[in-house]
Amino acid sequence: MRALSDMALKTSDPRWSDLRTRTASALVLAPLAVFCVWWGGLAWAGLLLVAMAGLGWEWGRLAKVRPYALAGALALVWAAELAGGPLVALAFVGILWVFVGVWLGRFAGYGVPYAGIGGIALLWLRQHSSGLADTIFLVLVVWGTDVGAYLAGRLIGGPKLAPRISPGKTWSGSIGGLLAAAVIGMLLAGGLSVAAFAAGLVLSLCAQAGDLLESGIKRRLGVKDSGRTIPGHGGLFDRLDGFLAAAPVAALLALCVDGGVPLWR
Repeated sequence: MRALSDMALKTSDPRWSDLRTRTASALVLAPLAVFCVWWGGLAWAGLLLVAMAGLGWEWGRLAKVRPYALAGALALVWAAELAGGPLVALAFVGILWVFVGVWLGRFAGYGVPYAGIGGIALLWLRQHSSGLADTIFLVLVVWGTDVGAYLAGRLIGGPKLAPRISPGKTWSGSIGGLLAAAVIGMLLAGGLSVAAFAAGLVLSLCAQAGDLLESGIKRRLGVKDSGRTIPGHGGLFDRLDGFLAAAPVAALLALCVDGGVPLWR
C-alpha cells in the first residue's frame, strides 16, 4: 500500500505529469519498433519510409510551406537508397536540399539533410552484415539515454544544462543519460567491455546533442513540440531527434571497425 501511495504522489507531482502518457505511448510504439528491427527487410524499410515522410511533413509545417513537398522529398531519398545504396541517397539529399531551398526557402531546405542523412544511416545500419546487432545496440543506447536522463533529471534536478535552449534539461539528467547508455552498452557486450562502454558514451553524447539541436530549433520558432503525432512525446522529431544525430555516427563506427562488426565487440 505504501508503494502505491508513493506512486500516486509521484504521478500527481508536476515533474511526473506526463509519465503515464509517455509510458502508454512507449508501450504501443516500442514493440512495433523492436519487431521491425528484428525482422529487418521490408518491415524495417517500411517503418523508415513512414518515419522519413512523417518527419518531412512535420518540417514542412514548421517551415510553414507545403508539407507534402518535404514528405515527398524524403520519400525520394528513401527510394534512392533502396535502389542505389547510401551514396546515391546522399547525392539525392544534396540535390533535393538545393532544390527545396530554392523552391520553398532556405529553412525548408534544411529539413532534407536533417532527416535524410539520419534515415540513410538507419537503413544502411540494419542492412549490413552485422546490422541486427548494431541496430539493436543503437536503439537500446538511445532509449537508455532518454530514460536515464528523464529519471535522473526529475529525481535529482539541479543546475540547468542549457537554459537558453531547453530550460527543462539539467546536468544531472545529462549525466544520468550518459551513465545509463554506457551501462547498457556493457550489458549488451556481456561483460566489462571498454569498447562497448565508449561506444555507448559516444552515441549517448550524439543523441543528447541531437536533442539540444531540435530544442534550439523549436525555441527559435517559438513552438513547444514539433507536432502532435505521439501522445506525451509531441511530434516525430521530438521522439527521433537523438536517433537522427546518433545513427550516422553508429554507421561510421560499424563501417570503420573491421568493415562492419557489432559495435560492442
